[in-house]
Amino acid sequence: MEGGYLAVARLKKPHGLKGEVVVWTLTDDPETVLVVGRELVPVDEQGHAVGPPVVIERSRPFQRLWLLKFRGVADRTVLEGWGRRLLGVERSALAPPANDELYAHEVPGTTVVMGGSVVGQATGLMDIPGGRLLVVDVDGREVLVPFRTPIVRRIDRRERTIEIDPPPGLLEL
Repeated sequence: MEGGYLAVARLKKPHGLKGEVVVWTLTDDPETVLVVGRELVPVDEQGHAVGPPVVIERSRPFQRLWLLKFRGVADRTVLEGWGRRLLGVERSALAPPANDELYAHEVPGTTVVMGGSVVGQATGLMDIPGGRLLVVDVDGREVLVPFRTPIVRRIDRRERTIEIDPPPGLLEL
């Protein structure tokens, strides 16, 4: 069963000595989601709360990631025990996605098509340093497709389809 929170960030590691933490953002719009004063809750993969909330005290882009400071966290020792936990926001606090957008938890089970033909089923997303990959089950094989334009041509939330146009040979790897 789906929980009441959407994961918007994953902790990567503490930064410096004064309680800042580097996070991977799981949203296309971190500037409006990871704002000062926002309450984030540690969540599991299904969006259920698994710990007490924290409030963002400071927030800024950092290299290709994001740097956060939480109210009441004065040094890195607290953060070192948190591991790579997910941080979520209440679903009701976020605007619903447009028809050409998906929440990450909606990707599994989406039909992946190319040129009008079904390629396979999306099983999830994988975050890597260079960006995000769409994980697709193609006849029992796992295929990784860069999840960005121009490779991802269209997303239809109502139809639950993702149209791709990968470079030649990518699906055969």
